[in-house]
Amino acid sequence: MTDADIAVLVEHAAWTEILPEAEALSRRAAQAALDAIEADGERPLEISLVLADDSTVRRLNRDWRGKDAATNVLSFATQDDDNEPEVAEAPLLLGDVVLAFETCAAEAAAEGKSLADHLSHLVVHGVLHLLGWDHQDEDEAAEMEALETDVLRGIGVADPYQPDDTVAEGGRCGP
Repeated sequence: MTDADIAVLVEHAAWTEILPEAEALSRRAAQAALDAIEADGERPLEISLVLADDSTVRRLNRDWRGKDAATNVLSFATQDDDNEPEVAEAPLLLGDVVLAFETCAAEAAAEGKSLADHLSHLVVHGVLHLLGWDHQDEDEAAEMEALETDVLRGIGVADPYQPDDTVAEGGRCGP
């Protein structure tokens, strides 16, 4: 098991009002993503998961990505910042994953998925972004989605890309 400190900050109370196990599900999904790629270097890892609302995610999306709209999940990888100092004895800070409640809840409802499963999927997706995975082209998308599907299967969540729980063949990741 990857040695990781996974902090969960609930900034929007609806997460735990609607889904009391939101914090535990988020930690479990993040840990499963780390374990799946064996992200266990010589130092422990740190990740922050923020369960926020649409207005917070919209502001972050506008300020950091130039997109003035809410989205389901944003990942801010510390390793992408060449100016971020590294301290050999300290944990490796991977970054932050921020999720928007209203968007996530609406997507889950529209897709006929439980909010718990959708949250788990988006946390796995966000953590993989922190670790350098991406979906800029079809090949990358297919590889990342297959990994997401495998990680989710390991924690009892159905394939989010296929209604019959089969591994996706080049579907699209969320926005």
